[in-house]
Amino acid sequence: MEKKGNIKMVLAIVNDHDAQSLQEALNKKGFQATRMASTGGFLREGNTTFLIGVEEDRVENLLEIIKEKCQIRKKIIAPMSPVANTLENYYSFPMEVQVGGATVFIVDVDQFIKL
Repeated sequence: MEKKGNIKMVLAIVNDHDAQSLQEALNKKGFQATRMASTGGFLREGNTTFLIGVEEDRVENLLEIIKEKCQIRKKIIAPMSPVANTLENYYSFPMEVQVGGATVFIVDVDQFIKL
């Protein structure tokens, strides 16, 4: 089956703690998603990246679901020791950081083929 035009690829990178509830909400609303494990920058914690092909007129509904299920919250992280004699990512006191939320990319799709 081939579709052309008005299809978007939404890439949503979310915290692992939000991934299961997001997937359940997507399934409930009829969105099909591919889920991949990924690892994020500063905290080196697990993330989940969702690849979601969606018709353009459903993108706003999809974004609302992501926003509802992937709330930003604060977390206190313990001091981190220097590793391998590098001070590049070293901090010596507890820090409050924001976790959760989502980073979302929306990309135009020239062609969609499902075999």
